[in-house]
Amino acid sequence: MPVDLMRAKAAAQRAAAEWGLELGRPFPLARYSYVASAGDDAVLKVAWEDDDESLHEPEALALWAGDGAVRLLRSDPATRALLEERALPGDDIASLPEEESLAIAVQIATRLWRPAGAPFRWIGDHVPRWLDGDESELTELARDLYASFEPGRAWLVHGDFHHHNILRHGDRHVAIDPKPYLGDREYDVPSFLWNPIAYEMTDRAQTERRIAAFVDAGLDEHRIRAWTAIRGAYLGATAEEAALIRSWF
Repeated sequence: MPVDLMRAKAAAQRAAAEWGLELGRPFPLARYSYVASAGDDAVLKVAWEDDDESLHEPEALALWAGDGAVRLLRSDPATRALLEERALPGDDIASLPEEESLAIAVQIATRLWRPAGAPFRWIGDHVPRWLDGDESELTELARDLYASFEPGRAWLVHGDFHHHNILRHGDRHVAIDPKPYLGDREYDVPSFLWNPIAYEMTDRAQTERRIAAFVDAGLDEHRIRAWTAIRGAYLGATAEEAALIRSWF
């Protein structure tokens, strides 16, 4: 077990004991945190120490207050332990037909995007550093595009918005696992474009339908495409995805 996961597990066990909870099995898809059931209708989550992107997850969940996302029940800032509402039955939208999953995603996203300020961090303070990492086929294009505009500062975005972070909860759907920042709403779209996990963003027609759905919801098409190139540069777009992205510009 990785050291970071061992530390997060130990912190989760301490929080569970302090809060009088019994932890169940950890969820296997959690990659940068320890997440386990805590009773029938809650989960306890502790982020890994080096997971800086989810730093303000509790503040985002508190702001959303159950409208479009799971509800925050309790938190401990010192250990980053979060007790959250459990989405039940909890199946994600990856297995739904494309049109249905897209409609749900747009509906959830428009609930999550809220005007906000402190303590959330501006994405513009972080993207340049991310682009200075390993070079990719999109890095030069991404830097040119990023230099052509300044990211917005007014909107709270989810930060990791995709099929596997949108779960069914009763007769509705809710988002989980935010990595919240202040920025353009368009920043959230790329991660949806290249998901679910088994999907590769090489189907031009499907990609265009997805972009069009978010444009119809009020987003700027050029910024969606620009952020797809920028985020693809540092998040690892495949060669085929990079070729499709470059064809836009």
